[in-house]
Amino acid sequence: MAAPLPAEMAVVVVLALFAASLWIPYIVGVNMHPQPGVDPFERPADLSGFPQWVHRAHRAHLNLLEQLLPFAILVLIAQQLGAFSPLTYWASIGFLVLRVAHAIGMISGHARFPARPILFTGGWVCCLLMGYAALTSGT
Repeated sequence: MAAPLPAEMAVVVVLALFAASLWIPYIVGVNMHPQPGVDPFERPADLSGFPQWVHRAHRAHLNLLEQLLPFAILVLIAQQLGAFSPLTYWASIGFLVLRVAHAIGMISGHARFPARPILFTGGWVCCLLMGYAALTSGT
């Protein structure tokens, strides 16, 4: 029988599934507001022609991908080094909560300045904490 999945790895799985699904709001918006004279299979339409929430949905997806890749790599390194600890557990949970809140807030338009940059920066801090755990695992 396999060992249970550590929380840090479970968070990466959930976030990977979230990232794999976050294209859906953008595609729904693009299809709800087709741009005249544009064949989206030849070249995607300019985002400025869509409602603001469609553009924000696109950015929310990109923002998640920007932070998920480094975070996932750091989690995998920490796992390989046996560096999982309460710090990595809470950094993972915090990262998940922050990334979901960021996406919801960004797409809905409710997370404006300073909330959205704070949410994004919080995710970056979680990456730093995971990197710290990996770098100090041998000491």
